[in-house]
Amino acid sequence: MAIKIGIAGPVGSGKTSIIETLTNLLKDKYSLGIVTNDIYTTEDANYLKSKLDLDDNQIIGVETGGCPHTAIRDDISMNQKAIEELEEKYNPEFIFIESGGDNLSATFSYELIDYYLYVIDVAQGADIPRKKGAGLLFCDLLVTNKIDLCEYVNVNLDEFKNDVEKNRKNKPSVFISKKEPQSIQRLVDWIEALR
Repeated sequence: MAIKIGIAGPVGSGKTSIIETLTNLLKDKYSLGIVTNDIYTTEDANYLKSKLDLDDNQIIGVETGGCPHTAIRDDISMNQKAIEELEEKYNPEFIFIESGGDNLSATFSYELIDYYLYVIDVAQGADIPRKKGAGLLFCDLLVTNKIDLCEYVNVNLDEFKNDVEKNRKNKPSVFISKKEPQSIQRLVDWIEALR
């Protein structure tokens, strides 16, 4: 059985980019599957198929037709079907399930996934950690993305980290930038430790 990792977060926070990066770092070591969720398209799945060195059938795009929260938390049947298809054909060790872009209240059903990441980014504003939200508070790992942009969006990273720590209590979080490979490695280490 695959370890199923949900990845949620607001539109533009970098969910698809993180999946692309993680897949490139893990694909030679583990068998992988990917499920993306978009409301009326398979845009994210199509992008990943064009960029990743995986069989196209290892990437399934789900068109939810409505609220992205519903497909990952309430009526998870479309995503379950996609996961079952991947497990039957490829027996992957990890499956990434990307939520459609959402707000801070999105959470995954643990009937669908084993663990989930919630992705925010500094360009969304310094107040994001203080706004809390179920996704940010309760996810298994909070990922703050694009930390290299702090100076351009007038965000003090130390204050941002303090706000994350205060609101997350003792729950884990990582701060990443594609320009800092060591920060991405912390995310990879967290995922590999799940095995």
